[in-house]
Amino acid sequence: MIEFHGDIREPEMVRHAMQNCDHVIHLACISNDTSFDLDPGLGESINFKAFRPLVKAAKKAGVKRFIYASSSSVYGVKKERNVSEDLCLDPLTDYSKFKALCENILEEEREPGFTTLILRPATICGYAPRLRLDLTVNILTNLAVVNGLITVFGGTQLRPNIHINDMVDLYTKCLSYPEKSIDGQIFNIGYENYSVMEIAEIVRSAVGSTVEIKRSSTDDLRSYHISSNKISDKLGFIPSHSIEDAANDLISAFNSDLIKNSLTDPIFFNVRKMKKIGLK
Repeated sequence: MIEFHGDIREPEMVRHAMQNCDHVIHLACISNDTSFDLDPGLGESINFKAFRPLVKAAKKAGVKRFIYASSSSVYGVKKERNVSEDLCLDPLTDYSKFKALCENILEEEREPGFTTLILRPATICGYAPRLRLDLTVNILTNLAVVNGLITVFGGTQLRPNIHINDMVDLYTKCLSYPEKSIDGQIFNIGYENYSVMEIAEIVRSAVGSTVEIKRSSTDDLRSYHISSNKISDKLGFIPSHSIEDAANDLISAFNSDLIKNSLTDPIFFNVRKMKKIGLK
């Protein structure tokens, strides 16, 4: 296996990286609203301006299958209980707007022999070697384990989640699904739509009953909920890891001393890490 470490905005690096590739899973971006808003120009250059050139480079290199990790945030806030792929998009932020625009680009570039697939994941949760602790389930578990106190802002907001192991499993499966099953398709990828308060209760149950939950008011009442019935019906993909599993995975990692300085180390927090390295 050959590894390339570089910037997707550099055409020559992208060209070299694409050589002899059959499939591309596009994950590279400035991820989530707060990270994007830290430097909107940087976010646009990576998340949007580099996208079509990269897709074209993939086609020119003979890539057969291109899988794009979009986001369930492209829907904005919907009143419908089950937000399915046929609903209109209403992105509320630049981050989600550019995700939606890249979806359009990929559909424009799709052609016979170049299979495209768009995935709209929910928020990832659970332990991974390159761990983020700025995502809902992981945030609450970190606070519960380290401080014994979970602070919930609001609490009624719904947050769809997907375990990292299920997400990785799906990416792997997408490399081998029949072309006719996925070409030009868009799939939501989520498992459980719980409110933030419900997630806090699940985390407390996993960590221990002595964990205190403190509720505070908030002006941010954005509530997201998605249906993943389509991918279940069409591809038979059903996640198997719950929010409780994610919390327990994190607890085990803490107990095994795999997570250190979890409240202060910038490596766990995108915005802090970007500020520290002066990402440009």
